[in-house]
Amino acid sequence: MTEVQRPRGSPEPLHTAYDVALLDLDGVVYLGGTAIPGAAEALRKATAAGMRLAYVTNNAFRTPAAIAALLTSFGAPASPEDVVTSAQAAARLLAERLPAGAPVLVIGGNGLRMAVRGRGLRPVSTAAERPRAVVQGYSPDVSYSMLAEGGLAVAAGALFVASNGDLTLPSRRGRQPGNGSLIQVVATATGVQPLVAGKPEPPLHRESVLRTGARHPLVVGDRLDTDIEGAHRVGTDSMLVLTGVTGPAEAVLAPPSQRPTYLAEDLTGLLEPHPDVIVKDGAFGCRGWTARMAGDRLELDGDGERIDGLRALCAAAWAEPGDPDIRVSPEAARDALQRLER
Repeated sequence: MTEVQRPRGSPEPLHTAYDVALLDLDGVVYLGGTAIPGAAEALRKATAAGMRLAYVTNNAFRTPAAIAALLTSFGAPASPEDVVTSAQAAARLLAERLPAGAPVLVIGGNGLRMAVRGRGLRPVSTAAERPRAVVQGYSPDVSYSMLAEGGLAVAAGALFVASNGDLTLPSRRGRQPGNGSLIQVVATATGVQPLVAGKPEPPLHRESVLRTGARHPLVVGDRLDTDIEGAHRVGTDSMLVLTGVTGPAEAVLAPPSQRPTYLAEDLTGLLEPHPDVIVKDGAFGCRGWTARMAGDRLELDGDGERIDGLRALCAAAWAEPGDPDIRVSPEAARDALQRLER
């Protein structure tokens, strides 16, 4: 796939340019269990215009029905069939490698056990049951005994699969250890690293496309290292929203493998055309804003909507020639963004 070197424009709204939106949840539709203002309304309008929605999450703990119930409580259009979890992607990965009815030791919650059973495999809890595989996903109830059983099974030759590799999990109290941290217990004890199903690895995206029949999907997310990088890995366009983890500075500083196709403040970006960034005499213009590199400084002039200024800044920063590992400095990005915030 050709790397995106500046945010792309679209003369038509994205909800008509793409057939399916593959939406991340936390930081996109809701944040810490609270609906993001305007998100549900934007999704309702997108579906009314004919776009299909799929909610794609690395969360392997909740069942699709529980996630759909949460979304509908916010007013978002959702059914269990619209939810695609890393547990489901992991279960498909297992089913493609194991015979029907094979025992699988599950380290995780009910969502993961149900997904394994739904693929015709038999969830078990101990190494003594000679599981053909071990699958691990986040659950607040994961215990030492679960990890010990998983370690014994992997050491005996069982296939090791992880639903996702997120090192941390956002919470109201701050970042807590995620599944990516917990899987290191078994990995360190056995010397075996798991196959990972969730973002940014391709299996979850494949599961989403197979489930929706998407022909021209758009990945929508708030994280560069999972949502956007995952889209790059499978050659799919993406839209970054600024309602979650990633802020303007991180967008400007994004490495080539994590640069989104489109930038938007929030999910209303699905409903709108996106302006082109115009390149002229080494400067990058978007509506009322113009950005350029001046030596090691990133300059921004003009006025208008914040998102248009950010599009111009990203285009100038991403187009910097030379070694792709040498990018705009955090200090230069911060200074330019101060102008944008004013």
